[in-house]
Amino acid sequence: MDKIESVTLIETTKSWNGKALPQYPKGKPKVTILKITIPPHSRLNIHKHPVINAGVLTKGELTVVDEENNTLQLKAGDALVELVNSCHFGENNGDSPAEIIVFYAGTDALPITVEENRKFSECYSAWKTTE
Repeated sequence: MDKIESVTLIETTKSWNGKALPQYPKGKPKVTILKITIPPHSRLNIHKHPVINAGVLTKGELTVVDEENNTLQLKAGDALVELVNSCHFGENNGDSPAEIIVFYAGTDALPITVEENRKFSECYSAWKTTE
């Protein structure tokens, strides 16, 4: 490769399910970058993010499901803009770990993730079939 190349992976004003992103929160800006590894045949707890975030799946495959049962299938190299203040979960149905790098644009006063400590079937009827 002889020249510098820049490729836009994603640019949007909406999250992956088509809902508009909210305004950035007021406060002192805080950027967090996480590398999250999800073991094969496992599911993340139901959670939500109070801040705008985006990620790139670097390894494996991942299925993301929102509270309306919208589903996004990701494979290595895919980018997404996550949901904000909306419950969802991710699930690795594959035989190898899924790894995602996630960038959070928040404030020093807000958490980046809030877990919902309920069973899937207690939250959303659409998720009853996933237990």
